[in-house]
Amino acid sequence: MEKIKLAATSAFGLEAIVKRELTDLGYENIVTDNGWLYFDADIQDICKTNINLRCADRVMLIMGQFEALSFEELFDRTFELPWEKWITKDGKFTVKGRSVKSKLYSTPDCQRLVKKAVSKKLCQYYDTDWMPETGAEFTILVSIHKDIATISIDTTGAREGLFKRGYRESSMAAPLKETMAAALIKLSYWNKNRVLYDPMCGSGTIAIEAALIGRNIAPGLNRNFASTEWPLVKEEYWKNAKIEARKNIDFNSDIKIYASDISEKAIRIAQENAIEAGVDDCIEFFVKDATQIEKPMCSYGVLITNPPYAERIGDEEELAKIHKRLGQVFGKDKTWSVYVITSSINFEKEFGRKADRKRKLFNGDMRVDYFQYYGDKIPTEGREE
Repeated sequence: MEKIKLAATSAFGLEAIVKRELTDLGYENIVTDNGWLYFDADIQDICKTNINLRCADRVMLIMGQFEALSFEELFDRTFELPWEKWITKDGKFTVKGRSVKSKLYSTPDCQRLVKKAVSKKLCQYYDTDWMPETGAEFTILVSIHKDIATISIDTTGAREGLFKRGYRESSMAAPLKETMAAALIKLSYWNKNRVLYDPMCGSGTIAIEAALIGRNIAPGLNRNFASTEWPLVKEEYWKNAKIEARKNIDFNSDIKIYASDISEKAIRIAQENAIEAGVDDCIEFFVKDATQIEKPMCSYGVLITNPPYAERIGDEEELAKIHKRLGQVFGKDKTWSVYVITSSINFEKEFGRKADRKRKLFNGDMRVDYFQYYGDKIPTEGREE
């Protein structure tokens, strides 16, 4: 079986989570560099990783890596790569780029040269004067960091990264990406045997992602990817990867997730999204003002939530009330673990307790903190690390 090199890309702060996902899928010798996690693979693994990864942004096919100190060198080394092996005669290929701390600092020029090199190689191979570009999509990325160029093709799809699960037909303003929601859960002590509660659920993303994790439903089962149309990534590879993923679904565990929001509209949307995701039996949705929230009648639960930011609701006083209520209800119960992602610099003060850990993350382009409060472990189980 011919080997290829793939890379899963990760948002800042989530590299360790994505590496753990890759390890759990059976990949070894994973190399992390600047938000990219490189690993050796077979062509079938393009299907396996796109279908199964929860927290990565996308999966890239690495065509080549080399030093590029001049535009001539970038053109020549790009031309040498085996583009004809992947891109069909009618393939539509676009080039995106970025350059950081490199001599070739003009990103538009880098993109133009790579496009020219690929076009010349394909025209020679297919013995044509021009490429019609009416077929399958191939988005090429030229990424230059400290004069090292990485040339890759996006197997996931440029417009819809892995966060696009397919179940969220509609959402409220400023939604949390599905990949970030899954990462928040993976960074917590929650497992399918514990109660989870999100008291500010919006369109239900955290609750739904937790249910998908609890049921072990692969996040990419119900969507297509750019590489679905690539001849080398055969239809049978996708079919086999989906069959294997379906075999791993847990239909039997009794999963208890609660999710509430002040907005009736948000709850309706969240319920529809949960039905679309096939996990509505795991989640109880209800309308509740966050300043009036109450704790579910259980111990050793896990709260994970993404409160509105002051920039979104425009009322810091109201936000402080929400943080204070969270502390009053959950901060003093040592059996509950609490996880809150927010941009508020006053959260710990308003919650009434310093976090056991504060992790820096980015929700889109916004710098946020993930405040983590560890509750006591269940006497009959070990603590997840």
